Amino acid sequence: MATYAIGDVQGCMDALRRLLDHIKFDQTQDRLWFVGDLVNRGPHSLGVLRFVKKLGASAVTVLGNHDIHLLALWCHKTKPGPKDTLQPILSAPDADELLHWLRFRPLLHVEGGHVMIHAGMLPSWSLTQATTFAREVEEALQRDNFKEMLPAIYFRKFTAPSANLSTEERLGLTTNVLTRLRVCTKAGVPDFSFKGPPTEAPPGYFPWFRIPDRATRNETIIFGHWSALGIVQEKHLVALDGGCVWGRELVTMRLEDRQIFRVPCST
Repeated sequence: MATYAIGDVQGCMDALRRLLDHIKFDQTQDRLWFVGDLVNRGPHSLGVLRFVKKLGASAVTVLGNHDIHLLALWCHKTKPGPKDTLQPILSAPDADELLHWLRFRPLLHVEGGHVMIHAGMLPSWSLTQATTFAREVEEALQRDNFKEMLPAIYFRKFTAPSANLSTEERLGLTTNVLTRLRVCTKAGVPDFSFKGPPTEAPPGYFPWFRIPDRATRNETIIFGHWSALGIVQEKHLVALDGGCVWGRELVTMRLEDRQIFRVPCST
């Protein structure tokens, strides 16, 4: 029995199948952890969503920014982007079933000494705080009136961290941090627009996991989202976005021995 954490799939079903063949995945014994962004930009988002849902208890996935975007599209709270490849999901006969399942996925998963998120955490957040904030968003997504909550959750403009945020502001900030954060200042002010490699971060901004005395520095965090960062494997940090959708590689790490497995991608 083994557990494999897998980087951003983003609709690359062929690569996912090849990766699972490579690791000899056995659904009756093994488990898969997906770091989010199951969908979008790649050619087979519908197939990926159906496949992961069908895995049932053999799979854990946290929500990524593209997954949240899909939920917002489904509820008509935003418009498709020019590079979106999500219409096959929205037009599918099982769309409502798939997206109902998706909105019940967590933003943060803790198990066996590992923490899985899609993107990042503010340096001031303890794991307890991050979990509390994540659960607040998850509960909002899982309510019967979740469509009314989506504009706050999907809010993508800058909100400065503060102890005095309204519920709507806190939902938006939490979602942005956990699904979009790459860099911030030492004081924890995020920049959600930056997408490049760490060496090109704006002056005064650093990778969120390089901030000195970060509250979660002793937690083992697994994440994706940052394809320009590439694969990072340290004692308390694992970054797994291999840029599959950009024609690079899909990557997984076996949690038990931290061995990395890769397959090349083409889109």
